[in-house]
Amino acid sequence: MKSICTKTLNLAWAICFLLFAGCTGQKDTPSEDPVDALKLKDYEPISVFNLEEHHPTAAKFSTIDMHSHAYRTDEAGIREWAKILDENNIEKVIVHTQAFGEEFDRLYDLFTGISDKFELWCNLDMTKWDQPEFPECAVKELERCFAKGARGVGELIDKGMGERVSSSGREMGLHFNDPKFDALFEKCGELGMPVSIHSGDPIWMYGPMDEHNDGYMNAKEWMIDLSTPGILDLDGVVKAFEECVARHPNTQFIACHLININHDYPRLGEILDRHPNLWIDISARHQETCVTPRATKSFYEKYQDRILFGTDNDPSPDMYHSQWRILETEDEHFYLKEQSYHWPMQGIGLSDEVLRKIYHDNASRLLSSRK
Repeated sequence: MKSICTKTLNLAWAICFLLFAGCTGQKDTPSEDPVDALKLKDYEPISVFNLEEHHPTAAKFSTIDMHSHAYRTDEAGIREWAKILDENNIEKVIVHTQAFGEEFDRLYDLFTGISDKFELWCNLDMTKWDQPEFPECAVKELERCFAKGARGVGELIDKGMGERVSSSGREMGLHFNDPKFDALFEKCGELGMPVSIHSGDPIWMYGPMDEHNDGYMNAKEWMIDLSTPGILDLDGVVKAFEECVARHPNTQFIACHLININHDYPRLGEILDRHPNLWIDISARHQETCVTPRATKSFYEKYQDRILFGTDNDPSPDMYHSQWRILETEDEHFYLKEQSYHWPMQGIGLSDEVLRKIYHDNASRLLSSRK
């Protein structure tokens, strides 16, 4: 009888405890950890280091921006852009229109009618890229654009699927080592028109989108789907580009964004060593390069005669100021809210000699060699 009473009493106490826990909001499982609940897209760290800061508001030396686009297409916006260029000590901007035909003519008249700070380059007419008459038609349009005022070609793009014209953007096109480009690139050399080519994307975009990808937070948005039939990986795209440069030694080529292999400076240096007709621009890769400031500075010093400054971003004052801070200062562990990056930036701290060449002298030498 005593055993039954004891069991009944214990059961009663258990029921009371559960009822009390329910009333007080207690749970059997711990509450969700706020750190686990933080989403990567919401991660916006603020540096806590008490370090000296420098905020240049203009380039230290006169600058030529070798890589921009038609970010402003109205008269008021272009005039404001020209004003910002003056304030930042920028002498000239190369605008890659990625246009030909009537659209190139429209942009050319618009920009050059407002300021001589803008030099507009045309694109190749790729509308017949998959037809036998493509080279002949494209060369004819190239010559017409040159007569209009285009003094360079760009930005051509191959991230793995080739340069192409497609309403869906998913069709396979031509890689730049395709013989169909030969007549065009030879004509560019004949006319003295440098060719600016974007090959690949940063290596993170080609890797698995998992916990080991240290560029995941940006790579996820720009990822390259290597499961697409016929697509080239980053190594393949770089090899195709290098074959193109080798086949046309009398044409000057500009590899946008350090050929997207700034993760492998030894390989990039070897490619430059093999091809004296090749230049590289550092546009839109300041954030990727400044995370390895010592290796980047060493590379820039070694190849200081082959590197061109570029931005390839919306021409706001903050955007330009971030370029000067990264290249000119030795500031450490800072974040740029105007850039969508989640890792800290480091100043590279280039010398005056190297800055002058990258900002201006190399571009001036390339542009002045044209016809």
